[in-house]
Amino acid sequence: MNIVVLAGGLSPEREVSLTSGSLIANALMENGHSVLLLDVYVGIDEMPSDPLTLFRRDGTYTHTVSEEIPDLDALRARCHNGNALIGPNVIDVCQAADLAFLALHGAMGENGQLQATLDAFGIRYTGSGYAGSLLAMDKDLSKRLLCNAGVPTPEWIYLPRAQSDAVRCVIEAIGLPCVVKPCGCDSSVGVSIVETEGDLKTALDEAFLWGAVLVEKKITGRELTVGILDGEALPIVEIIPKTGFYDYKNKYQGTTEEVCPAEIPAEATARAQELARRGFTALRLSGYARLDFLLDRDGGLWCLEANTLPGMTPTSLFPFAARTAGISYRELCEKLVELAT
Repeated sequence: MNIVVLAGGLSPEREVSLTSGSLIANALMENGHSVLLLDVYVGIDEMPSDPLTLFRRDGTYTHTVSEEIPDLDALRARCHNGNALIGPNVIDVCQAADLAFLALHGAMGENGQLQATLDAFGIRYTGSGYAGSLLAMDKDLSKRLLCNAGVPTPEWIYLPRAQSDAVRCVIEAIGLPCVVKPCGCDSSVGVSIVETEGDLKTALDEAFLWGAVLVEKKITGRELTVGILDGEALPIVEIIPKTGFYDYKNKYQGTTEEVCPAEIPAEATARAQELARRGFTALRLSGYARLDFLLDRDGGLWCLEANTLPGMTPTSLFPFAARTAGISYRELCEKLVELAT
């Protein structure tokens, strides 16, 4: 097959995405496919008469995630694409391919915009459709649906915009300590754990830089994640940050310990996997996804969010869980191609 791997994008998670995309592209070439790794925001300025000449069957793509969140303003200035989310000739390349493998994280890649665009052009792609992507990325909507499906999630308040009384609203509705996070970002971008009222305004101001904000009651517990592949739960991974919490740096700089299968009671394992499957269905997801949980001291499980395009970097949790289940990285990539809609 001719497969275009879409990565990058105008997203704070573009560095992670490009690393995932590189590994996916390499695995697909090893599986015998012709592949093009394409930054969906940068695009291709000059298209050859035959787009398939851009695809290749050998070679190696590489990219390394830096510690810093990327400077999107500098990217806009360099590419001269402004706020257009799809770069030149991206759709043409996707139409020439047999399949678009989505390796994007956050923003357009996971909020349904790209999926809806590809649907409009009749382009086949991996992962969930536009509706499931939208529902999972919007943390307020997803938590409402999870609650309706009987999947516990921490108490929260939704703040659609910055407001002068935001601190008071949070204190009255949630109290302290709490977790402040952008409503539509992934990879823990803009997330802060707030212990004191003095730090709350700073955390809210930072999160509002990314749009609407969600503030949750802080749950203390063990961090777990459950991958779903073709409707079935993978072995559970426990995430143990060496310092702080599972933030952007800890996720991608190898400063966490991951244990799979998680060393938790059998009943907690069964319950978490069942809740993950239930959440997967409630959010209308398809193909694959990863749902994050906290296991509190009393054995309660709390779903934090769902990730519709889980990371596929060297430190990513979804490939780790698949590997524990006996599915190699190459086999996993091939399975996702087979599940594409």
